[in-house]
Amino acid sequence: MAKIIDGKAISRAIRCEIAEAVKKMDVKPGLAVVLVGDDPASAVYVRNKKRACEETGIRSESYELPCSTTEEELLSLIGTLNKKSDINGILVQLPLPKHIDENKVILAIDPKKDVDAFHPYNVGKIVTGDYDFAPCTPKGVMSLLERSGIEVEGKTCVVVGRSNIVGKPQALLLTHANGTVTVCHSRTRNLKQVCLTADILVVAIGKADFITGDMIKEGAVVIDVGMNRKDDGKLTGDVDFASAEPKASYITPVPGGVGPMTITTLLENTLTAAKMSLGKDTE
Repeated sequence: MAKIIDGKAISRAIRCEIAEAVKKMDVKPGLAVVLVGDDPASAVYVRNKKRACEETGIRSESYELPCSTTEEELLSLIGTLNKKSDINGILVQLPLPKHIDENKVILAIDPKKDVDAFHPYNVGKIVTGDYDFAPCTPKGVMSLLERSGIEVEGKTCVVVGRSNIVGKPQALLLTHANGTVTVCHSRTRNLKQVCLTADILVVAIGKADFITGDMIKEGAVVIDVGMNRKDDGKLTGDVDFASAEPKASYITPVPGGVGPMTITTLLENTLTAAKMSLGKDTE
């Protein structure tokens, strides 16, 4: 019977630590969140981010722009935010409307304020292992492992999914923690056999209940990054929890596992950016 990794509890603990650190700062960290358009899921995420900022004492500014906003207008706003000394982090909620080039927007954000860690400069630093920020979900996964007492060093790690937002950076962070990492994707042959080698299995493929219990080694740690909504409205992950849970030693639920860590890690990155701007130690 697997031990459930409680992302809500771990997230709460980290937010308390962030709040204590913010209280000690003379200048409060500032986060700007930019939302273009009326995507309902994005609007929910933005509201949750505002609430999380209030909870930890981080000052937030919200820019909710209409879908008709031009690329030039958005880039101009980012330029303004780059220059604002009281804004330490800039987050542009993705996806953007089709007429706006996401790559141009990401490139426009000052790397020192890129708390999503999507800018190529920050991606390069993650590759070398000398980074200030890591993407929020992969970094959140590493926090879950660390705070659950799960050692990565020397373990065989399998990441299912190769997106720039989760899969690729997750593989790098596990590698920097001295795990031996295999990345799987839609073209991987013998996926089941590869997954069965994993001491730590991180699944971020975006397909409901894709990984089943017969693909999991006895005693493996299973981290489910997926968030899918079934026809009946219920949320489920990329792992079939019912069949996986009896095989795993540790497992994250959906919801309540990785999900709560993403916004919490965004707050951590904003705090780090604020400390960097003040020339303080980020540890």
